[in-house]
Amino acid sequence: MTDIEISRNSKKLPIEDVAKKLGLSRKDLVLYGEDKAKIKIHSGDEKGKLILVTAISPTPLGEGKTTVSIGLADAFQKMGESVVLALREPSMGPVFGMKGGATGGGYSQVVPMEDINLHFTGDFHAITSANNLISAAIDNHIYFGNELDIQTVTFHRCLDVNDRALRHVDIGTREDSFSISSASEIMALFCLATSLDDLRERLGNIVVGLNRKGEYIYVRDLKVVGSLMALLKDAFSPNLVQTLENTPAIIHGGPFANIAHGCNSVVATKTALSLADYVITEAGFGADLGAEKFFDIKCRMANLKPHSVVLVATIKALKYHGGVSKDDIYQEDMESMRNGFENLDKHYENLKKFGVPVVVCLNRFSTDTDIEIEEFSHHCEEMNYQYAVSDAYALGGEGAITLAHEMLKVEASHFHPLYSVDDSIVDKIDTVCRKIYGASQVHISDEIMKKIEVLEKNKKANLPICVAKTQYSFSDDAKKVGVPKDFEVTVQDIRLYSGAGFITVLLGNIMVMPGLSRRPNYELIDVVDGEIVNLS
Repeated sequence: MTDIEISRNSKKLPIEDVAKKLGLSRKDLVLYGEDKAKIKIHSGDEKGKLILVTAISPTPLGEGKTTVSIGLADAFQKMGESVVLALREPSMGPVFGMKGGATGGGYSQVVPMEDINLHFTGDFHAITSANNLISAAIDNHIYFGNELDIQTVTFHRCLDVNDRALRHVDIGTREDSFSISSASEIMALFCLATSLDDLRERLGNIVVGLNRKGEYIYVRDLKVVGSLMALLKDAFSPNLVQTLENTPAIIHGGPFANIAHGCNSVVATKTALSLADYVITEAGFGADLGAEKFFDIKCRMANLKPHSVVLVATIKALKYHGGVSKDDIYQEDMESMRNGFENLDKHYENLKKFGVPVVVCLNRFSTDTDIEIEEFSHHCEEMNYQYAVSDAYALGGEGAITLAHEMLKVEASHFHPLYSVDDSIVDKIDTVCRKIYGASQVHISDEIMKKIEVLEKNKKANLPICVAKTQYSFSDDAKKVGVPKDFEVTVQDIRLYSGAGFITVLLGNIMVMPGLSRRPNYELIDVVDGEIVNLS
């Protein structure tokens, strides 16, 4: 059966029964039908242990972090442990673009799959609307006299669809651009806010532009914060759904990890930590992107203490980073696979720099051969890695039991961020690019240095950085797979996300509005006899 057929044939519990597993009652929920609900803002002691699922550098085919995350949570539930998932909401950009759905796969899924992948409870629409209300307020203010003396607009519109034509637009009075909603500052601060009061403050702190004195103009100056809160207040409550095996799953927020910070919302994570003994979460793309930002941005801001990390690898990714082309990736090639171990080892080494225990997990595909799996196991044993093989895609929670047992055996965590926020902006960029990516040199132009000077002048330099770059390479060049040596990276742009509380640094030719592929997934999706087909 296809993923969507497996999803439809699952036996879902009423969402109120799923909530009972977490000690929640009907009064704690706002129901969205029988299988979805929002959890009313919940506070409690954060008793749970937070487990992050990340991965080695991916291939264009995907490596299955979500599948592993869901399978691990189901395995914990099978073992009688108190557990909840805390995942991101899918963006419709990838759903209709190259990737398709993002709710796991096979017998390791969250449901209802169609709803989660498309409109869900409307959170993305609320975030997009709030973002574009700010843009409308900016241009309306300028039209009616520009009392704030806005000379340069730095805030951009957004849309939750891949559309390369919107990277540069002429709105009549000036040029503008769109980001995909997942890369918007509203998405970022929405996911980092700890309460409605904190959300309000962060919205007001968004910088929308500069006046002729080089001073920042803020959203609060436009008197639009109250309306933004009206749009976002319901969306801010986390969403509760379930896995195929009825494990509770809290799904909320959806920033990308290559062009944003790539983690689900803080309020969802903290809610989960107060409701279960183990919380399984994930950060997007490879550990050089999602995991680094999870540690240096999310954990730092929210004072989270991660318990451990799962580093997901696949045979196809190892071969891809060992030199095999995408077209030949399912053919057995032991030499390329061995070469690809260098990528795994680099990510493992990077994760250990944060002081958190790491367990390596092979996400098994049906195309993997016994000799390939044996070679993977041999390498892990030779490197003295804790490791497991996950068959969650084919077997659900039962296929991740070995991984769950490994997570229960990890040593104590001694988490710490990679750098201090008090380091200079240039030093923070240099630290991430050299220590995590392995760059030999970082190029920062005079134009970018002038932007850094403006940040310093306005006392905005002591923030963490969020580096945006290709997900396919440690470098800023997607073609440099494996672990490139002696490479240089170039800072293309730098943007202040004052409301979110970080500085975005764009490397190479990264775009914050993705484009569609030659054969996008929207060509396959349809409705037949009232049911959606080909969503995954």
